Amino acid sequence: GQKSHAPAVVEAVTYDEPVELDEKSMRGRRGRTRKGQAVGRYLMCVHVSERATQIAVLEGRRLIEFRVSRPADDIVQIHGNIYLGRVQNVLPGMETAFVDIGTPKNAVLYRGDVQYDPDEIESGRAEGDQAKPRIEDLLRPKQSILCQVTKNPIGEKGARLTQDVSLAGRFVVLVPNSSGFGISKRLPDSERKRLRSILERVKPAGHGLIMRTAAEKVTAAEIERDVSRLVRQWNDISKLAESSSAPALLYREPAAPLRLIREELNSDYRGVIIDDRTLYSEVSGYVSSIIRPLADRVEHYDTKKEKLPLFERYYITEQLKKALEPKVWLPSGGSLIIEHTEALTVVDVNTGKNVGKSSLEETVLANNLEAADELARQLRLRDIGGIIVVDFVDMELAANRAQVTKRFRDALARDKTRTQVLDISGLGLMEMTRKRSGEGLLESLSDICGDCSGRGYRLLAELMD
Repeated sequence: GQKSHAPAVVEAVTYDEPVELDEKSMRGRRGRTRKGQAVGRYLMCVHVSERATQIAVLEGRRLIEFRVSRPADDIVQIHGNIYLGRVQNVLPGMETAFVDIGTPKNAVLYRGDVQYDPDEIESGRAEGDQAKPRIEDLLRPKQSILCQVTKNPIGEKGARLTQDVSLAGRFVVLVPNSSGFGISKRLPDSERKRLRSILERVKPAGHGLIMRTAAEKVTAAEIERDVSRLVRQWNDISKLAESSSAPALLYREPAAPLRLIREELNSDYRGVIIDDRTLYSEVSGYVSSIIRPLADRVEHYDTKKEKLPLFERYYITEQLKKALEPKVWLPSGGSLIIEHTEALTVVDVNTGKNVGKSSLEETVLANNLEAADELARQLRLRDIGGIIVVDFVDMELAANRAQVTKRFRDALARDKTRTQVLDISGLGLMEMTRKRSGEGLLESLSDICGDCSGRGYRLLAELMD
């Protein structure tokens, strides 16, 4: 018989009974205060409207990160979601499969992201041939597969998938049906040693675990609770997969603000300010039950009582408008021009009004160092991904080119998005890549012009007859 209704999608756990913590544990993880006020390098401001939720991260008063999250449509913002997909077609020549996951565009699964058991594969090759099986040996059209989205669909491209599924908690990442485990390299050796002993105790049978940076100073009881939450979630997903027919959404990641707080919130944040009562209650419940030492850092911004909207109060709107312009001024009078093309993003560095004081080489070096710092911030703020080519002002000395490259790499180190930077070439060009995970700032806050299709040119009718 037919199913009367689709089973409920598994949702991420955003509330749990709090683990009891002693005063010493709480005090060590609360973060700094001054005169009773929380202090920290960062501030998160969340503005909710009917059309979207906007999240701004400030360092001091400066906007460094901005995200737009529209109400869950299960179409565009699906990063981290888990699906039972149906293979539509397999392209051996591209080592790719297209998979129907229920979104308008089929998702893409590359050969390197396919999981398989070597004992179950017949590749038709002679014995002793150890070559990896081809994608057509592993997948066939109409086959149902469990998969997870690693990249949102962008423009004409469908979402990117992997069969290497993982579930992120606050302190650990669960890797189902795996034997491996790891600990974040960002943690000091003494803490890694402590966490390794906890990990060996709490590691669930049949699953792998990765300890996150957020596990620093966290008690064994909290980590154990995080693991059991994730195992429970995975069991629910597995059961749902067995009773569903592809294509079907099995697991949905939480809303963007909760996801960002799960990934980012630590004692370096002086606060999370939310101007919507419902979302504030949800976030406050999550933080007070799972990240208790930071519970008092979540605040509600009452727009009825306050004179200014949240984003105006913290000068976010003003900074956003500047971040959408192609030209960025540098402190000493130079500038960056940032332009997008289909293939890559191009950045031109100019000295502009920066005329320096001593020699041309020193002026150019100082200007390029300023540009390196500002460009690292702009890439993160504008969320520019893909290939990026930077045309620095020409420097004669190789040592100066190396100094600018080092400065740029150091400035990018605070950006959690993966980057790869090559040395400056003889033409003064630097090539780099930054992982693209979704639409950038410009795309999330604008539409393409219907008259010129985004080219910025209007053909002269009188000359085109």
